[in-house]
Amino acid sequence: MGEGNRKTVYVMRLFVTGASPNSTRAISNLKKICEEYLKGCYELEIIDVYQQPIVAMEEQLIALPMLIKKAPGMEKRLIGDMSDKRRVLKGLEINAVNL
Repeated sequence: MGEGNRKTVYVMRLFVTGASPNSTRAISNLKKICEEYLKGCYELEIIDVYQQPIVAMEEQLIALPMLIKKAPGMEKRLIGDMSDKRRVLKGLEINAVNL
């Protein structure tokens, strides 16, 4: 009975280029946001385009780092190092209080 309230799971893929500074920042920033706002309700797959070029090609990436939110709702794409918390939350459609 009590489980139906908040079990929306965010499914995301973060595409990065190796251990570049932008990629490292994007991973760190996104993990912090996910732990703060989506703790226990997200699946984050980090894909290095150098190691998995076919997956990157299939997604038709235009810039990196790029976050693709697969679920819930419509697919959304965000580009950059994920340092602008407001923009990331808006892009993920997360209504956060106390920003």
